Amino acid sequence: MASTRERLTTLCEEHGTTFAEESGLHLRDQPAPLFQLLVLTSLLSANLDRALGVRAADAVRRAHPTSARLREDGEDAVHETLVEARYLRKRQTARQLVALADEVEDRWDGDLRRLRDDVDGDADALGDRLQDFTGIGAVGADIFRREVQAVWPAIRPYADQRVLDLARAHDLPHTVSGLASATDGAGLGLEVVGAALVRAEKAESD
Repeated sequence: MASTRERLTTLCEEHGTTFAEESGLHLRDQPAPLFQLLVLTSLLSANLDRALGVRAADAVRRAHPTSARLREDGEDAVHETLVEARYLRKRQTARQLVALADEVEDRWDGDLRRLRDDVDGDADALGDRLQDFTGIGAVGADIFRREVQAVWPAIRPYADQRVLDLARAHDLPHTVSGLASATDGAGLGLEVVGAALVRAEKAESD
């Protein structure tokens, strides 16, 4: 039987691409990429096909890269970007993304690191605050925290219940500390393992 390390390595070789990476986002601890991750999270939370969300996030990132720029460009311009990306619910989504940009600008001066610092790096408190944003629910809060831990060490290790349940199904450690320890031992990021487990589930259901 393969070891835990071998199972993790194989899983990540086959499925270990984060949603940020898939959308072309090079995640860094800076205001623009953090806002772009929030936009991606919002689009992935819409309960549509993941590929649609990723494609739309890439288009929005290229055309409206910051919260200030997206707010300035306005709903019609964002709507046009979504049309070009062949996204669904274009008008509703454009309205939501402008509201999202407004909230990031007005509450956090365009810098989500202020939000992280406001909750003192507490992952649970961060999840609650994320759900205050337009278009971000519990699923979105999980996605954002799962991915942002790559650049926010204060909230590591983070694994939501879905990831832990999938880890159990793959005969992997299924507590946050246990999965983090195994992940570290395999030289992998927990954000990569989390994404790989979610992607593997999707591949198995297709």
